[in-house]
Amino acid sequence: MHPLASVFDVTQWVQTGGLLILFLLMTVQCVGVPFPSEVIMPLAGYLVSAGHLGPAGAAQGVDLLLVIVLGVAGNVVGSLLAYWLAAWLGEPVLLGPGRYIGIRRHHVEIADRWFRRHGRAAVLLGRFLPVVRTYISFPAGLARMPLTEFTLYTTVGTIPWVTALALAGWAVGSTWNRISGPIQTAGIVLAILIVLAVIGWFVQGRRQQSRPAAAEPVAAARTGEGERG
Repeated sequence: MHPLASVFDVTQWVQTGGLLILFLLMTVQCVGVPFPSEVIMPLAGYLVSAGHLGPAGAAQGVDLLLVIVLGVAGNVVGSLLAYWLAAWLGEPVLLGPGRYIGIRRHHVEIADRWFRRHGRAAVLLGRFLPVVRTYISFPAGLARMPLTEFTLYTTVGTIPWVTALALAGWAVGSTWNRISGPIQTAGIVLAILIVLAVIGWFVQGRRQQSRPAAAEPVAAARTGEGERG
């Protein structure tokens, strides 16, 4: 389980604080604070299905739509904050004092490699990947990606992700207590697999880069022998 999620009861927070807490949690998780959207949004969807989240007297469909809108809005606002922190404060502050709110160097490095590999499209594609989606705003900010384009890609990538998670939580309804643990576990396992895949890709790239360098001395030696002959 994520560090802060194990200390604070996210379920109780959302149920007690309502839509405002939902918005705030979705905002801060995009700045690196480890409250995963994979837990927050399904939980919010479930609370809507149980009648515990949303304006009093509103139809359940309206409550669910409001949850999705606030989830997307929180994600976009948090991503813009992360972009601004990286663009204006730079990497030393980001990876220095930033560690006290949950920002980790290896997470940012993963997102940075993804950004360098896919360019600006990484902001859109990365929204569908755990870990990458949380930290992709930092390399975008450091690279000073055009803000309008960053906001557009972030919004477009966030809408289907947040909607799918909220609908999943709403659909399972009363079975939430039995599947909330597996959902969190699956999210963590998926994140680990992605990290391992990125590490494997990086190691493979380093090996390919080192092969030509290792072959040059051998080729030079053979050329020298030919000239002496």
